[in-house]
Amino acid sequence: MTPSDASTDIGRPVSRLVADDLLPRYQQVRAHTLALASPLSAEDQTVQSMPDASPVKWHQAHTSWFFETFLLTPFVADYQVFDPSFGYLFNSYYETVGPRRPRPQRGLVTRPSLAQVQAYRAHVDAAMAALLQGPCAGGPDLVALVELGLAHEQQHQELILMDVLHLFAQMPGHPAYRETKPAPHGDPGPMGFVPFDGGVVRLGHDGKGFAFDNEGPRHDTLLAPYALADRLVTNAEWAAFIEDGGYRRADLWLSDGWAQVKAEDWCCPIYWREAEEGGWLEMTLSGLTPLDPHAPVSHVSFYEADAYARWSGCRLPSEAEWEHAALSGGPLNQMADVLWQWTASAYSPYPGFAPGPGAVGEYNGKFMINQMVLRGGCIATPAGHSRPTYRNFFYPHHRWQFSGVRLARDAFSDRAKADPSAEFRRDVVTGLGSHPKRLPSKYFYDERGSLLFEAICELAEYYPTRQELGLLERAAPEIAKYITDRAALIEFGSGASVKTKLVLDAAPQVGVYIPMDISEDALEPAAAAIRWAYPNLVVAPLVGDFTQPIHLPPEANGRPRTGFFPGSTIGNFTPTDAIAFLKTARRLLGEGAQFIVGADLVKAEEILVAAYDDARGVTADFNLNLLKRINRELDGDIDLAGFSHRAVWNARESRMEMHLVSTGAQTFRAAGRTFQMAAGETIHTENSYKYTEDSFEAIAAQAGWRIGARWISPDPAFAVFLLQDF
Repeated sequence: MTPSDASTDIGRPVSRLVADDLLPRYQQVRAHTLALASPLSAEDQTVQSMPDASPVKWHQAHTSWFFETFLLTPFVADYQVFDPSFGYLFNSYYETVGPRRPRPQRGLVTRPSLAQVQAYRAHVDAAMAALLQGPCAGGPDLVALVELGLAHEQQHQELILMDVLHLFAQMPGHPAYRETKPAPHGDPGPMGFVPFDGGVVRLGHDGKGFAFDNEGPRHDTLLAPYALADRLVTNAEWAAFIEDGGYRRADLWLSDGWAQVKAEDWCCPIYWREAEEGGWLEMTLSGLTPLDPHAPVSHVSFYEADAYARWSGCRLPSEAEWEHAALSGGPLNQMADVLWQWTASAYSPYPGFAPGPGAVGEYNGKFMINQMVLRGGCIATPAGHSRPTYRNFFYPHHRWQFSGVRLARDAFSDRAKADPSAEFRRDVVTGLGSHPKRLPSKYFYDERGSLLFEAICELAEYYPTRQELGLLERAAPEIAKYITDRAALIEFGSGASVKTKLVLDAAPQVGVYIPMDISEDALEPAAAAIRWAYPNLVVAPLVGDFTQPIHLPPEANGRPRTGFFPGSTIGNFTPTDAIAFLKTARRLLGEGAQFIVGADLVKAEEILVAAYDDARGVTADFNLNLLKRINRELDGDIDLAGFSHRAVWNARESRMEMHLVSTGAQTFRAAGRTFQMAAGETIHTENSYKYTEDSFEAIAAQAGWRIGARWISPDPAFAVFLLQDF
């Protein structure tokens, strides 16, 4: 887990265990260590693959030595040390306890044998069982040390899996530690960012339950507004970084990192292997397996994580941002027990930190130099071991640990202002470099795309707009009753604001209208039209991507807020992303707000397919216009004649899909990159999920909204929901 196997051995724990819990808990943790070692031969458990790793036999002995040294010897008057030489062999870094064998030489200890080490564990376990059932069992000092020892052993359980993976990766034949293969990950879709306001926040462990001493003291920290990615970086995204020369570009790397790249000839994550037939394989605990493109990239160093963040136009989060976000309960995925996540924070003491007295206080403080903090936990972390305040740490060049990457951004990015196409470029490079290829649908809406979509809405086949307009005309007076006097009406993805007028006509009490759209070309004329039609209404347009960090203009301050999200745009999100969006909207709108959301409902397949593949080909032109935009804005040379439009109903996922299909094998350039496509290969450009009333109510509830009212059109059915804060 940590760069030194005992570097977080010591804390100032506050026990969460009562005396009766100690022995069963002790036995459970100790048994788990043996279970982890059970698939390994005696030879497997003796070898040391590098100086930073330790043999599994040593891990078993060292954790027993901890209990013998810090519990049995001081608390049991007649305790007999199993073997006096073990203090030298199995001490780690406890200088005040006595001399120890150098760490790089642990793999040279063939004696004692594995059988003798297991006998040592049994000896210690028997003595600990007697101690934990004796008269001293309830003492606070003993209870605290037992919990500390158990947390320490859990760290070594994670280290066992880390070290075994590194060992097996060096062996011919790439043996597997476990026979079961990991289940494939589903496509997570485009990465989103969750905004946080920052401010003065209180961080660090609150003293309730166990914590290592480096997790405190609790203290105030000032955070500027920021945003965290809603998931970890995937293997496919990392492959795009490699293909773009990420490991060959000095401009992306810190000086020490670039020196490491050149010295060790890094060209990919430590456990990636190039397959003979092309593509990548990855060494895992299940052996050498095909690289899962949708799995989060793992076993990367801080230097690599930082370089990737620069390449993507983002940065790594500070540990304070990570902890604040984790404790805020935002719509963030993969925060715990997936991969440890690098932060940009050097491992240093919190204000007021002081190491504890004696040998057990020796280690956290002395390692607070030249290392970087990771947060979260990983798949090898024992259940319940990690927590949001847990500070793991490694040297920046280390990459054999289970470490991944979560990106961060400033809420107001000067870089984004200087280069508004940076995000578009990054998403295109990532999406076209993925397998299968995909592009976010939000980029449909340049000036021409917005006009084409307005034309789509006029088509006979495209029922959603027609049905929703009719529904809003009938329901607007009822909807208006829910809108408070002087309210700010905030429209997400306003476009031409056609539907908004129905609400504004019925609700003259609205004081401020804030249309929000990614396309400034579409937003400004629409806002001007609203100002002309409603001269007494304050109109404050907001250019921005409502899936990204955004702040409402000052005109919204001090007013009750009603969000408006008409159309079926909610269907463009995966259900997971829809929940995340609804949570983000709830946070943006504020406490007591309400949200009017349109959603298309499930209906006959022939009706759905016709709506997304009209006879006149307007939707096909709309889809292909995304390639025109890439050519225009990202110096692309894509031949549009080499692609056709496809719309299909995916009943299993309850969604309509739009694809751009390559009609033949082709090569093209965009955003400074070269891409290849085979005949029949597709670029997935849009999903439009269709809901039932129950399924929409379920995702709303998961985001903290309840259904206050609903209006349903006649067939083909469309719904408008009024969501209210719980």
